[in-house]
Amino acid sequence: MSDLPDLESLRLLVDVAELGSIGQAARAAGIAQPSATKRLAALERWAGVPLLLRTHRGSPLTDDGRVVVGWAIRLLGAADEFRHSLVALREARAAQLRVAASMTVAEALLPRWLHHLRMTYPDIRVGLTVINSTEVARLVLADEGIDVGFVEGPTVPEGLDTLVVGHDQLIVVVAPGHRWARRRQPLEPTELAGTRLVVREVGSGTRETLERALADLDPLPPELALGSNAAVKGAAMAGTAPAVLSRYAVEMELAAKLLVAIPVRGLTLSRTLRAVWPRGRRLTGSATALLQAIARSGRTERAESDRPDEP
Repeated sequence: MSDLPDLESLRLLVDVAELGSIGQAARAAGIAQPSATKRLAALERWAGVPLLLRTHRGSPLTDDGRVVVGWAIRLLGAADEFRHSLVALREARAAQLRVAASMTVAEALLPRWLHHLRMTYPDIRVGLTVINSTEVARLVLADEGIDVGFVEGPTVPEGLDTLVVGHDQLIVVVAPGHRWARRRQPLEPTELAGTRLVVREVGSGTRETLERALADLDPLPPELALGSNAAVKGAAMAGTAPAVLSRYAVEMELAAKLLVAIPVRGLTLSRTLRAVWPRGRRLTGSATALLQAIARSGRTERAESDRPDEP
């Protein structure tokens, strides 16, 4: 058994979990179904446990497969962070636009924003740094080569100009086997405060929003505090404890039924996403172009959501 699995095979397994069949996962990966079947069989041999049930209706995960998918998402998330970090390092000096973004913004929104930017300005080279919101604000305030930052959370430090670029909602999620997944009634805020949760690290906008929402309820300390959305999701899917994350961060896992959203009665977990730059500084032309692309992206998203469903 080699020390590490093939990452593309792990990505294929996650796609099977999300899409429901090997055929659909193969199409998403751009490979033939027999090749996908061979890769998954090799992955099962590597793991030493069956990961999928082969039925005429699809390929649902085994119990062991669900656990492995949770771990795979964490590993793939770390690999993506590594890749993005290398790109940021490689492009940092040559980039015309240097961006620092919080984890949720970088994972869920920035790819779409950059796509809109490239449609109009294909030659703008972007260097990206992905860190938590506190560190984004620190870099921007310290004038450490960042043209514009993107933060999440309820507060912004003094000395920054801001522009609202979106809104987000935190949700409580659990593994399908967790007792909360069978609840018929929403959680009470006191129940959430009285539970040890898996959360993001101190300095994350997600963590700050949660702490402010529960501040008057004397919440228990977290079960785990982890440095990425992928790690928090993986721990929740493995059944470690309930987790609180951005809805953006868990859309695929909710759709694939790898996580279950648990409503909380009367607790405000919404937050504002902002672009930030030093107060009084005139934005560069490329930074202004990015903010315009974000506005176009928002208009496109609203137009698509307003479009009537196909008959």
